[in-house]
Amino acid sequence: MTAATGGGRTLVVGAAVVREGRLLSCRRTEPPALAGQWEFPGGKVEAGETAEVALVRECREELGVEVAVGNRLGGDVLLGEKYRFQVFWCTIRADAEIRLHDHDQLAWLTAAEVFDVPWIEADLDLVAAARARLR
Repeated sequence: MTAATGGGRTLVVGAAVVREGRLLSCRRTEPPALAGQWEFPGGKVEAGETAEVALVRECREELGVEVAVGNRLGGDVLLGEKYRFQVFWCTIRADAEIRLHDHDQLAWLTAAEVFDVPWIEADLDLVAAARARLR
């Protein structure tokens, strides 16, 4: 079993990026069923990658920034029959400016604001866990 698969499921990772007590959320543009919903940035772990290496790559590709990956946030979330999702606490290295590539908007949300945007349903439990830690 590699980091990319587990129990026949492909691993998808997300970054709970925190800066100055605020959580980063990004708005999806595709697929059509998820467009307009908000999520943790991230993506699929490729063959030969660890979850942490994939998350650094995905943040570089999606946000144009380097991140330092910390501890896991919560447990695995099963996404249908094909995927499992893990989220890690992350910080952006240096004072980099985010450049969106796969999303059309971003928001830095305080603990009181985290549910002001419509999150993808699969992220909700992890958003609640992040909110509790932000307080």
